[in-house]
Amino acid sequence: MTDTTQTAVLPAEAPAAPARGYWGGVWARLRRDPVTLVCGAVLGLLVLSALFAPYIGLHDPYQGSMVSRLKPIGTEGHILGTDELGRDMLARLIYGGRLTLFLGITPVVAAFVIGTTLGLIAGYVGGWANTVIMRTVDVFFAFPSVLLAIAISGALGAGIVNSLVSLTIVFIPPITRVAESVTASVRQLDYVDAARASGAGDFTIVRVHVLGNVMGPIFVYATSLTSVCMIIAAGLSFLGLGVKPPEPEWGLMLNTLRTAIYINPWVAALPGMMIFVTSLCLNLMSDGLRSAMNVRQ
Repeated sequence: MTDTTQTAVLPAEAPAAPARGYWGGVWARLRRDPVTLVCGAVLGLLVLSALFAPYIGLHDPYQGSMVSRLKPIGTEGHILGTDELGRDMLARLIYGGRLTLFLGITPVVAAFVIGTTLGLIAGYVGGWANTVIMRTVDVFFAFPSVLLAIAISGALGAGIVNSLVSLTIVFIPPITRVAESVTASVRQLDYVDAARASGAGDFTIVRVHVLGNVMGPIFVYATSLTSVCMIIAAGLSFLGLGVKPPEPEWGLMLNTLRTAIYINPWVAALPGMMIFVTSLCLNLMSDGLRSAMNVRQ
């Protein structure tokens, strides 16, 4: 007797998708955000052009010509015109991006390191340490950031180093407050209590369990301060409290070109347009990073 029973053929299972970690998920969300990608590309182009300015065949940003003063945009040999001393505007804008971006990024990085350290101590230790650190921070919040930067720069004197010091002092308090807030909330979570019950020391708990969970919000907030720092640095140079002539810097260029606004307004507005575009891209990219780093997305 022949066995007519047939074995059912099961469909082949689809291969499991590879597990995607936290940063893989962040990058996947960023790739679906064209605004953030475009802003990142613009900022990358600005940074690369500033870094490699000596190698892209630009005019000498310090060499002027009194017979070529305030040439309009589109002049042969000076595609973006010339300034009040006949210096090439394209070269000064690109070289000026070096100082402007340096003054916008360096104080935030220094304030990020110092403020995060102070916030971790205040949020994790609590008690008298929290009281001393946070009440000191509150004193700085009594003054607007722009006025505080002007006051510190005025007391220290004009110069790049003094501008860096004043801007770093201005941005330490807000970063410290954010770091303290997120650290205090993470300290109450169950996995921190479990690590403490297992015998782990405070330094190990902060390094392994706390720091990795608070760095995201602090980093995103710090990136949002970069555009503010750049604008304040340009304002200090505009007021004569930052970069000194003849160094090319966008805020200082606005100051020196303000007398030419009725003669050649388009050339005089170029440094302001650079500040506007760069700060806009920084803000939009910061918003994109905030959304991408939100695990609920």
